[in-house]
Amino acid sequence: MAEHLVVPPERAGLELDEFLCLLFPLLSKGYLRLQVREGAVLVDGSRARPAQRLRADQVVSLDFEEDVPQRARVMPRTRVPILYEDDDLLVADKPAGLAVEPERWRRDAGCLSGVLIAEAADREGGLDEEGRPVAGALGWRPRLVHRIDKETSGCVLVAKHLEAERALRRAFEEGRVEKSYLALVEGDWYEEEPRVIDEPIAVGPRRSGRMVVGRGGKPSRTRITPEERFRGFTLLRAQPLTGRTHQIRVHLADAGFPLVVDALYGRRDALCLSEFKRGYRPKRGAVERPLLARLALHAWRITFPALGSPAQPPRTVEAPLPSDLQRVLKQMRKVRPPRPRN
Repeated sequence: MAEHLVVPPERAGLELDEFLCLLFPLLSKGYLRLQVREGAVLVDGSRARPAQRLRADQVVSLDFEEDVPQRARVMPRTRVPILYEDDDLLVADKPAGLAVEPERWRRDAGCLSGVLIAEAADREGGLDEEGRPVAGALGWRPRLVHRIDKETSGCVLVAKHLEAERALRRAFEEGRVEKSYLALVEGDWYEEEPRVIDEPIAVGPRRSGRMVVGRGGKPSRTRITPEERFRGFTLLRAQPLTGRTHQIRVHLADAGFPLVVDALYGRRDALCLSEFKRGYRPKRGAVERPLLARLALHAWRITFPALGSPAQPPRTVEAPLPSDLQRVLKQMRKVRPPRPRN
């Protein structure tokens, strides 16, 4: 059965696909655009284009499959701290283990965009009995302008409307957004001054999901600065100057300093205390639990332009180290102090 909606004055001027995204925040923009192109969405009884701008009091008719809105992914119960927020954007402190966007093969799993939608709807009283946003209840939807790996924690910059998204994407392209990560790696990084790794990165062979350094790759640059040294390990600050997939992980592994936990580019998928504390033995009958069971990488700091006030200096936001990385560093400071320098 078709549903007919009148465009309210406050949403006049929106493009049709943007209007639909606010109605159905859990459905992808690509899916909604497809419905428009296939004629399942009409404006004043006529077929329309996804980018068509709406006028107040126009009638938008929807004839989706009956169960489409109900097939939207389950709303996750995770709480994500918001480190900064204004009318244009927010910075979320994403926990490790939460994907930024819906995973291709796990559409029902939680993701950052779903968490942000749920929390915004909860604040605005727009959740139904099953914890899903009520159609049309939200005045904005999260627009992710960059990505970090699922098993990486820390800062994610999110636009709250189309103009902010476009402005932030331009800022990324022009190098006006700076990101700094903290990476715990294997090996002793002895260089004192920052070093830029300038090596091209390409897709690896056999569709393995790996990226590789080599000819034919895209130009890729990462600035590396030592933050803290331990015997056999180093905490590094890594600043990607380009935005390639797995860039920091690939560059560090190729330089001989893989993350201490990285099943794809390193040599382990978890780090236990017994691996770096000499003579450590778990209690009899106990199974040793890892100190760190995800990527040893944290999106620590992000600097971005002040969109609402261009005359103001850029804003910098930091995400505190999560407890698992704090725990590892505390142990390393105790049992792996730095080697004395001559």
